[in-house]
Amino acid sequence: MWEVVYITSNSEIANKIREELEKVGILAKVKSISQEGKEGYFEIIVPETEVNEAHNIIIEKGF
Repeated sequence: MWEVVYITSNSEIANKIREELEKVGILAKVKSISQEGKEGYFEIIVPETEVNEAHNIIIEKGF
């Protein structure tokens, strides 16, 4: 099962977080949850077994 670890309205930030998580071996996906024109919201999702580690990385990287 996948769990949401972060939500942002900026696709660049979402992809940057995904890249940072993948650098340390955490499988991550960016999922668009709403989009109107160029605006929208994006979830960063990871396997539920990786949630705690993903949160730690997100905090460590200053997101």
